[in-house]
Amino acid sequence: MKITGKIIGLFFLLAIVSPLWAEDESEDEKNTISEETQSVQDEPSLSKGPYIDDDSYFDDDSLFFNAPPLVFEVPVFETRSFNNVFPNLSPRQKSTVRSNIGIRNSFERNEAPTLNPNPDSGVDLYSQVMAKKPSHIIEALILVPYGKRELDLLDIYNALRRIKNIQDFTLKVREKEYKIFQDTTRLESAQKRKPIPDPPQADTLPLSETMYLRFVDLSMGDLYLRGDISVSLYGLTYSLTNFRDVSYSIFKVMSAERFTAIIYLEPVKEGILIYSMSGLYIPSFVSNRINLTASMNYRITVLINWITDGLRKEENTIKGNHFYQIQKDD
Repeated sequence: MKITGKIIGLFFLLAIVSPLWAEDESEDEKNTISEETQSVQDEPSLSKGPYIDDDSYFDDDSLFFNAPPLVFEVPVFETRSFNNVFPNLSPRQKSTVRSNIGIRNSFERNEAPTLNPNPDSGVDLYSQVMAKKPSHIIEALILVPYGKRELDLLDIYNALRRIKNIQDFTLKVREKEYKIFQDTTRLESAQKRKPIPDPPQADTLPLSETMYLRFVDLSMGDLYLRGDISVSLYGLTYSLTNFRDVSYSIFKVMSAERFTAIIYLEPVKEGILIYSMSGLYIPSFVSNRINLTASMNYRITVLINWITDGLRKEENTIKGNHFYQIQKDD
């Protein structure tokens, strides 16, 4: 009865105060009602009420509530086949895609890509890479078959979170092992470049996420990269872009925002589709002195091997539901 009386008192106070607010509105504000407002006027809405500066009006417990996190459980859409996304590959290309290496192709800005996704697939990395006006581009496509179980987008997301593991992968060139990335770590932010550990295994899938990374490259030294993850209807896109200039010794060889590596991953019926396109701009007086295509290919190979290893690790994680939990940012 005590609580009920206080609630009635609140409504009584609102009834007295609300006409005073109405007097402050202009005639234009009263008469202007959009069609959109009319269409939803019957739906419940939240509005600001009067501020009551009286600690004794409510009990302490009535002033607080626990809001649940904004988490949505989204049912899994029907899985597409590999052919739905890449329908125009030749039989030989389809066979190569299923190998450990996959398909690789390099071209320059005046040339066209070889790997062309179905225009209706919603997959378009080419326009995103070309927006950076690169001088050299490399594309790659590989299909990683399922092992112990089929994987979903949350598995892929967790596989991409182990940034520290990238430094563990070596590459054999002319019978010699090379550690392309000497060190790989997350950073606190673009301004505070303090190393931080990788986060623990996630049980929710964000719609988007941005992280800042530092790769110590065998040839180019420190690479400061911004990693952007975005989730779409069928897949997940992971984009890496240099947010600082890249220098060799005392010479700047690449300006900030002129390198991008975009990796698209999708669980298809046959396995995990990994499609990437990378582009960078380097002046000709630099690119003419190095084998830029091979250099880019080595680094993309390390990234794909890292992703594949992460997917295999996720296969050992048992998940019993058939829903994604997607964490929506406020």
